[in-house]
Amino acid sequence: MTDCCIIGGGIIGLSIARELAGRGVSVRVLSRDTREEMASWAAVGIFPPAPSGPGMTPNAALTAWSDRLHRVWARELLDETGIDNGLRRCGGLHLAADEAGLQRLRTEAGSWLAKGACCEVLDDTALAAAEPALAGAVARGAVRGGLLLADEHQFRSPRQLRALEQSCLNRGVVLTRGADVSTIAVNGGRIMGVVASVQGVSERVEAATYVVAAGAWSGRLAEELGLTLDTRPIRGQIVLLRVPRQPLTRIVNLGLDYIVPREDGNLLVGSTLEDAGYVPVPTDAAILRLRRVAVDLLGDVADVAPEKTWAGLRPGSPDGLPFIGRVPALANAFVAAGHFRAGLHQSTGTAVMISDLIQGRTPEIDPTPFGPSRRVGPPGDDSVPVMLARAAAELQ
Repeated sequence: MTDCCIIGGGIIGLSIARELAGRGVSVRVLSRDTREEMASWAAVGIFPPAPSGPGMTPNAALTAWSDRLHRVWARELLDETGIDNGLRRCGGLHLAADEAGLQRLRTEAGSWLAKGACCEVLDDTALAAAEPALAGAVARGAVRGGLLLADEHQFRSPRQLRALEQSCLNRGVVLTRGADVSTIAVNGGRIMGVVASVQGVSERVEAATYVVAAGAWSGRLAEELGLTLDTRPIRGQIVLLRVPRQPLTRIVNLGLDYIVPREDGNLLVGSTLEDAGYVPVPTDAAILRLRRVAVDLLGDVADVAPEKTWAGLRPGSPDGLPFIGRVPALANAFVAAGHFRAGLHQSTGTAVMISDLIQGRTPEIDPTPFGPSRRVGPPGDDSVPVMLARAAAELQ
C-alpha cells in the first residue's frame, strides 16, 4: 500500500506528488488524461506581478507565496531534469482601446502601486515607443495608451509538466496515465480504496491518504466523498501563429485577450472564457476572432494561417478561491482543485500547503479560507460568474 494516492496528473497533482515524494512519502498518481490532454498543458502561462505585503487577500497571499516558490522550483527542476520551464521576466502591456479604458488603467495603476508593484501608465506616444509593433494600432486609433507592468512573467506550461513528471519519476512516484477513477470506497470516516479503469482493466488502489486534484472533474469525484464542489469547466481557446519575424518583446493584453511572444518566434493568442461543458475542442468562430485580435493590434505580420489551435478546460470556482484542504468528514481525504485561471501560478504553494496539511504541519499561509467545506462567499473579481459576465460584455 502506498502512502498517498493522488487522483489527477495535471500541474496541481504532479506538483503535490513531487513535493510529497521529496519529503520521503511514497506516491501513486492516477491520471485520466495524457499529458497533452491536460488543461495545464493547454494554458499559455502568464504570471502577473505578485508582490507580498500586509492586507493581502487570501488569493493574493497564495499567489505571492507560490510566485516565490516558482523561482526555487524552476532552478531545482532544471538541475534535476535538464528541462528549462521557460520562466522569464518579459513585462506586460495592458492596453486601452478608448479614453474610458485608459482611465480604468490609471485606477488599476494606483492599486498596483499600493501593492508595491512596478507599473507605469503610458500615453499613445510612449506606448508606441515602448512596443513599436503597436505603432500601427496607435496610429489607427485602435489603442489609446496602456499600463506597463515590468514584472509580468511568462512560463511554458508543457515544459513544466514534462519537468514535473520527470522529477516525480526520479523521486519514485508511480504515475499511471489513462486511469479513470470510477469508484471511491468510503467506510468508517475514511477512504478505503479507489477503483480505476486502466486501459479497460479494473484496478483497486489502496493508500493511507488520498488527494483529489482532478481539475474540472474534481466536483464529480467529490460527490462520492459527500462534498459539494463547483469546479465546472470553463473552456479557453488558443491559437498559435508562426510569424515571419517576432514583432513583440512583451506580453500584450487587451481586456481578456492577450498575445504572448515566445523566444522561438511564435505568437500565442488567447483566450476565450466559455461555459461550454466538458468539450475541450476549439471552434472556428472563436479562433477567427482571436486571429482578428492579433491582426488588429499587429497588422500584416500577424495575418498568417494558424500553425495550431487548441482548447483547455479550466476548473472553475464560484467565489474565486480554490478548494484546498482536508475533507471534514473523512480523516484521510484531501482536495486541491478549482484554481480557475491561476492554477499554473498557484501550483507550487498549493503543493506545499497540501503536503503540510497531510503531514500535520502548519502552512506558511492560513489554509482556512480555502477549505473545501467552507461557506462559499460572494463572487470575487476572479470568480467564474464575474469573469464570464466580463467576457460576455467585451464581446458585445
